[in-house]
Amino acid sequence: MIDTGFLARPWVPAWILLLGSASTFVGLAWDLQWHSDVGPDTFYTLPHLFIYAGAAVSGLVSLAVVLAATGAVRSGRAVDTAVGGRRVAVFGVFQAPAGYLVSGVGAALFLLYGLWDEWWHGLYGFDAVIASPPHVGLLTSAMLAMLGSVMTCAAAAGQPWSGPALVASVAILLGFSMVVLVALPEVGVVDERTVTVAVLSMAALACLASFTRGLRAVLATAGTLLAVQIVLAFFSPWATRLYAASEGLPLRDYTNGLPRMSMLMPATLLLGVAALALAAAATSRRTYAVAGALGGAALAATFPWQAVLLGSVAPMPAEVAATVVAGALLGAGGGLLGERLGGALRLLVASPAREAV
Repeated sequence: MIDTGFLARPWVPAWILLLGSASTFVGLAWDLQWHSDVGPDTFYTLPHLFIYAGAAVSGLVSLAVVLAATGAVRSGRAVDTAVGGRRVAVFGVFQAPAGYLVSGVGAALFLLYGLWDEWWHGLYGFDAVIASPPHVGLLTSAMLAMLGSVMTCAAAAGQPWSGPALVASVAILLGFSMVVLVALPEVGVVDERTVTVAVLSMAALACLASFTRGLRAVLATAGTLLAVQIVLAFFSPWATRLYAASEGLPLRDYTNGLPRMSMLMPATLLLGVAALALAAAATSRRTYAVAGALGGAALAATFPWQAVLLGSVAPMPAEVAATVVAGALLGAGGGLLGERLGGALRLLVASPAREAV
């Protein structure tokens, strides 16, 4: 017997999970802008509410799906593999779809790190920087929950709603992951931030190209991230000024109003898509390495200049050359990693349309 209840509409929990990821992403962009334009904050702020609400939504919907899947299995009903992919037995009691298991664990860890963050604020007061120890755990666990959203959308491959959902989930995860740049030092000949952008971008794009075996979804993801980047460029500074005024807090004297989160995201991601065109019709790992190297070099060569256009100091020629070489080398690794991750995502999708119990 096939389940006809909550699990018969896999798009409902998948889009709710995606909404939670989007809320966390918007909250992070707002929080970064607050730290840049206003300064230290406390635990109870509106940007934090967006972040924690997103984690709570992700955790609750993941728990609901796991409990529903467990109940369906115990009652002898079949569960559509489009609901989060293949099931994983947890503690010998629960039957958890893999995607919702990952997102649920990420959300649970996020809330635990949130308790640590509350204790941290109570002990030390304001956060002077966003890269505090509790925040590192918070951001890492949030990315784990977003990865679960990607897995959930990938598991429903072939359904009408899965394509747009997969594109949105990958764009959110890739955009959110750029927050790691905040914690990287700006020293040395090689620009570590730019190289990190190149590696993460090529790994995500190669993963999507490997999973879909085409470039349509990859192109859509790059376009979606660019659109999100533009929207956040207007929203974050505006929301920060409005919220600071409502709280009676002044902006910093040296505030320039530049969109902090948008500046961390690559505006030239389409160059990575062009490089991956080499691997669109091939399955060779060597091809993905070449595409990753070309895309990594292109992103490494162009990413610093989007900050220059907004008023930052132009990098030195030696720094650009060293960064492009590093971007090409590590971008090749990102391409290979993405190809393997795409294969791993395909394992979530069972050959039969439904998985027998």
